[in-house]
Amino acid sequence: MVIPISPRQDTIGPICRTVTDAVYVLDATVGYDVYDAKATKEAAKYIPQEGYVKFLKLDGLKGKRIGILREGFFNFSKNSRKGKVFEQHFSLMRKKGAMLIDNLQIANVSVILDYNQSGEEIALLAEFKMELNKYLSQLSSSPVRSLADVISFNEKHKKEEKIKEYGQLVFLASESTDGINSIVRYAISNMAQLSSKGIEALMREKQLDAIVTPDATFSSILGIGGYPGISVPAGYDETGIPFGICFGGLKGYEPRLIEIAYAFEQATKVRKPPRF
Repeated sequence: MVIPISPRQDTIGPICRTVTDAVYVLDATVGYDVYDAKATKEAAKYIPQEGYVKFLKLDGLKGKRIGILREGFFNFSKNSRKGKVFEQHFSLMRKKGAMLIDNLQIANVSVILDYNQSGEEIALLAEFKMELNKYLSQLSSSPVRSLADVISFNEKHKKEEKIKEYGQLVFLASESTDGINSIVRYAISNMAQLSSKGIEALMREKQLDAIVTPDATFSSILGIGGYPGISVPAGYDETGIPFGICFGGLKGYEPRLIEIAYAFEQATKVRKPPRF
């Protein structure tokens, strides 16, 4: 079950042990859904006829053009443990046949990464109220039927819902919105412009198959434009905490990203099964 936040931005991102597992989940979930007709009908044109499993290729890095975004993402020294790990990964990708284009920059990246400046916060707050109200009103049985009901429920059960610790500022801010007005429409338009002149322009100019960044910071850029991305384990820091590597692309680039991520995963074998 997915609780809706934004019909424009919502995606189902499976968290799996391996790229293979994630691809099988992707194959099982994509396709037309009568309850989400507009979005799934539009997305269907990107789905390969025989599904995504066929893109699990050991030589998936060969011939791929991958851009490295340094500014705003690699906020650590090349000589740090994390920095050295990424340089080793880049070297491996080259050995596997990928062409890496380094030190690329996305136009207005600082604005895009700022939740307030990009317009993402304005749009999400308005969309959340609308979509949650719609979702709750259609449930066959529920003690709450709207965001206002949720807020009231939390107030009545402050201790159980840990209102003192966490509050519900986002809920209150969303409840104060009044639909898709001119301000929200401008915010959505601004994000579309930032995406068009940012990641899309860069990838087309450099003819990239993917952009690579550390961890999950890149998800903000991918999210506002509805672009696909996949994260794979990349290493462990000095304290044993894992960190990842993210490959992102444009709409319809899922096959390329799967090829790249699977080939990288199989070549590095970074993940260690957790021990408890």
